[in-house]
Amino acid sequence: MKKIYTLIIGLLLFPIFSCAQQLDYSKPIPFDSTVKTGKLENGLTYYIKKNAKPQNKVDLRLVVNAGSILEGEDQQGLAHFIEHMCFNGTKRFPKNELVDYLQSIGVKFGQHLNAYTSFDETVYFLPLPSDDPEKLEKGFQIIEDWAFNTVLTSEEIDKERGVVLEEYRLGLGAQKRMEARYLSKMMYGSHYAERLPIGKKEILENFKYQSLVNFYKDWYRPNLMSVIVVGDIDIAEMEKKITSHFSGYKNPINEKPRKIYEVPNHKETFVAVENDKEAPASQVLLLYKDYGAPKPVVNIGDYKHTIVEGLFASLLNKRLEELTNSATPPFTYGYSFYGGTFARNKKGYQSMAMTQEDKQLSALKVLVTESERVKKFGFTQGELDRSKAQFLASVEKAYKDKNKINSVSYVGVYQSNFLENEPAPGIEWTYQTMKKLIPLIELKDVNSLITDYLKEDNRVVILTGPEKEGLKKVTEHQVRDVLKMDTNAISPYKEEDAAVSLIRNDVKAGTIVKHETNSKIGTKTLILSNGVKVTYKNTDFKNDEILFEAISFGGSNMYSDADMKKVQFANGALTEAGFSGLQLNSINKFMTGKIARVKPYIGITAEGLKGNATPKDLESLFQMTYAYFTNLNFDQSAFEGYKQKQEAFFSNMLSQPNFYFQQEFYTYLNTNNPRFNGLIPTAKTWQETDYSLAYKKYKERFANAADFEFYFVGNIDDNTIESYATKYLASLPASENREKALDLGYRMLAGDLKKVVNKGIDPKSNVLIMYYGDAQYSDKDALTMQALGEIVTIKLTEQLREIESGVYAVSAKGALNKVPNSSYSFTIGFPCGPDNAEKLTASALEELQKIIDNGPDEKDLAKFKEGELSDFKNSIKENSYWLSNFTRSYINGSSPEDVLDYETFVNAIAAKDIQNIAKKYLTKDKAIGILMPEKK
Repeated sequence: MKKIYTLIIGLLLFPIFSCAQQLDYSKPIPFDSTVKTGKLENGLTYYIKKNAKPQNKVDLRLVVNAGSILEGEDQQGLAHFIEHMCFNGTKRFPKNELVDYLQSIGVKFGQHLNAYTSFDETVYFLPLPSDDPEKLEKGFQIIEDWAFNTVLTSEEIDKERGVVLEEYRLGLGAQKRMEARYLSKMMYGSHYAERLPIGKKEILENFKYQSLVNFYKDWYRPNLMSVIVVGDIDIAEMEKKITSHFSGYKNPINEKPRKIYEVPNHKETFVAVENDKEAPASQVLLLYKDYGAPKPVVNIGDYKHTIVEGLFASLLNKRLEELTNSATPPFTYGYSFYGGTFARNKKGYQSMAMTQEDKQLSALKVLVTESERVKKFGFTQGELDRSKAQFLASVEKAYKDKNKINSVSYVGVYQSNFLENEPAPGIEWTYQTMKKLIPLIELKDVNSLITDYLKEDNRVVILTGPEKEGLKKVTEHQVRDVLKMDTNAISPYKEEDAAVSLIRNDVKAGTIVKHETNSKIGTKTLILSNGVKVTYKNTDFKNDEILFEAISFGGSNMYSDADMKKVQFANGALTEAGFSGLQLNSINKFMTGKIARVKPYIGITAEGLKGNATPKDLESLFQMTYAYFTNLNFDQSAFEGYKQKQEAFFSNMLSQPNFYFQQEFYTYLNTNNPRFNGLIPTAKTWQETDYSLAYKKYKERFANAADFEFYFVGNIDDNTIESYATKYLASLPASENREKALDLGYRMLAGDLKKVVNKGIDPKSNVLIMYYGDAQYSDKDALTMQALGEIVTIKLTEQLREIESGVYAVSAKGALNKVPNSSYSFTIGFPCGPDNAEKLTASALEELQKIIDNGPDEKDLAKFKEGELSDFKNSIKENSYWLSNFTRSYINGSSPEDVLDYETFVNAIAAKDIQNIAKKYLTKDKAIGILMPEKK
């Protein structure tokens, strides 16, 4: 699937005629002519593309074709360790100057600046401003230093050991324990089973410095590297910079061969049944591995085959989705696809499901049955036609926005081309080829795939789940019995009728009684005859996107305490029943080939609907909105099916130490809140849940459309939205009643509080430091509190990670809220080792006290401003940002025009403002929660 969506970036939807005689399947797939690509004499490959979204930005990426699979026995975990060292000091940017400099130009560590290490590659991301020659030059200096000039002194290596070990600690838990037991079967006989990127603890603690240096020298070399540059740039200038910065480096004289490791085939079917006391859920994986390496996608025939594979997956997954939407779902979710495994050169057919803890065998049987059903009877022509239509609708949307694609999407395509030779033909070629290929794909093409997929050798079945009293463990013999299926008992798939309309009642259109315009922010507002208010903003950010939200004050705070507990966990089930007398599966079939969705919600202080559509499918969005207001179905069996899926998802969640910690901590803080009913549903809360009452309350919440504000942002035609608004919104039931956000007066415990929760067998801790309470809201204070959170994050990263080497990541977040009551919150959180929890908590509070006493460093305030304004300049050209601006303004009772002064607001924040807000709110009582392992 990944390959398909990488290749397919465009297609217009219009009548197509057969071109079988004109299509040469042996013709090679070309490389995108808009991309400048080449190879330096030393073997380094480069890709350069000019792309103006986002404006004045460039994405640089250093790709190293080397990962943990190449580590020696004494180097396990060192490919990833090198990644860490690249941020700790280079020739031009010693120690922490690199991160410090990038933050000063608006590049946020972890959010923008990042990297990853996998089995086969290590990749570094560096987004930069492209309109400043000095910053651009420094960016090339940085990726050059990462490639060849990282400082690997013994002092810096030892400092980073603690950080890497903390990242290793994060991965400990049930999943890692079970994986360690089943991986040898999943990747039988393969080097991949012995080279997980995180490495081994004993090696990370004790490796010799030279082992790290050797890995860097052996594998960070030009002929294993690619530099990718995509953004608002001059191509010729970028090519000169690549040549200048990288052509002077040479490969080792006696270079090690870049070996491709195989995944051996096996005649047996391997079965692994692994259980753990801390496993949060039960899962099933059925894997049929290919015999050989993946066939490269070189010509048009290969390209067509990838599309057929995608259609196959979508067809089968539609059937699995229908089962999950049934009254007796066999699993919470299930899906099948053909794709990659851990290894780059091994693919396979894979089926997965999350199940109820005692239903793993029945879920496995469903996965096997559905694959065998396809093998025996194939898919139907109707299914294929619908899948083709959906496929075309998706690529049509992408093609219409071909000039609005973000640079980061292109970077990923060129990375795959470098590492795995995946095609990068460009949008125009893809469009021209796809409109010829899709009509040529026949039912036999899709049906024939399953014969190659299913086999009795090279097969692996993995079941993972909780271990607890009263739950009988599945045996390997039982799994093998399921695999021995009697296909004679399988019957053909039965097509259900699709809906003929989303609306079943007559719609009596209203009128527009008033037009309003706001030229400052480019909005138009329609006042409808029933009192409904519709505000919309026409943008050119995307050609084929319209976003929507309707919002009204009210929410579950309008319910009594007793009613709230009865409906809290039933609200999510309401849409499972469908609308207009139609079941979900029937609605989904009707929507084939259309891109529109709407989802109602009931929050604590507001209710509403969110959705999106393409311009041509906007009427469907309006129809769904009308149906959710007027004709939501009541279906007890749909609720029971929803409950089964939720129970499978949540029943063992509290076995996870971190989740258990949050449940206990927040239960403690909400001691005086009679509405608090836990973070997740339990057997007791399900017993108390009343679906009928939830449905009744929903109808009450959506009884008055005039109490909602309707917002639309995107490529909107005036005449079209007026037509749909008068028909589908002006006809909604409405009254003159208006509700306000209700403050029930419940608060979390006040005081200087501390709670230690013991859970888990691994040496893992988590710390939460929370300040909260009532406040006097102002927009300035809200922005200042946000700035304080980001500045504290910078300081704690420096202290707890870089200086004390005690955490992998730490974050702080501050906020002021106006609804339902004016309040403040400030949270610091980090995972760490149990032995360091108290010490690091004290260090965090000490750093916070420094800001309270002295204010922030001016350079840290400048970092916040640079990063915030950089994000703002990108965000303000996104439809989602404008939609959230409208809803945020509604909630706060402020003007959406304030966004026009946002840069002024940010620049006006002074260090003294930060200090004052810290003094005002962070010198009061606090609550500290600490997760510690269970006492032995």
